[in-house]
Amino acid sequence: MRVAVTGTPGVGKTTATEQIEYPVVHLNDAVRTEGLTDGHDDERDSLVVDLDAAASYVAEREAAVGADDGDDDPAGAVGADDGDEQSVLVVESHLAHQLPADRVVVLRCRPDVIEQRLLDRGETEATAAENRESEALDLIVSEAVDRHGEDSVYEIDATDAAPAETAASIEAVIAGEREPSAGEVSFLQYR
Repeated sequence: MRVAVTGTPGVGKTTATEQIEYPVVHLNDAVRTEGLTDGHDDERDSLVVDLDAAASYVAEREAAVGADDGDDDPAGAVGADDGDEQSVLVVESHLAHQLPADRVVVLRCRPDVIEQRLLDRGETEATAAENRESEALDLIVSEAVDRHGEDSVYEIDATDAAPAETAASIEAVIAGEREPSAGEVSFLQYR
């Protein structure tokens, strides 16, 4: 089973997925290290991701996890299978919902908090404001539902949650202990 963990930059995806007990592909790292790009966006000063190359990369990691004996995968996925009947691979990135997935976890965070986190880590005011607005408008949730359907999307409000709590919520989605919840979190008042 492939689980996408996505959300606006600054919601805590990387921090939370570093604490889960499943193999994780940190897609943004792979884009940089494996050259999964179509060039550079000079206006945003960011790489343009080649989604086809990213999908192939993730499929290779998924095959490796399925064949793995539970040891860490040196090719990019980390964690252990823990003997589950079905192999699980978690793909973490603000673009993870653009790839095939069985379940999509959209981490959410109050837009003003996201904006401050991004400013604190050195992003430009324009980038921080753009991401604040994207979160307020439910952009990633909308894209995830459009691509995967409402029954495959799970929202988790991570605004006030400790990373371990968010990780536990992600693991509950993987275990089938949570119901799909697209559209339950709203930050429109923060626009």
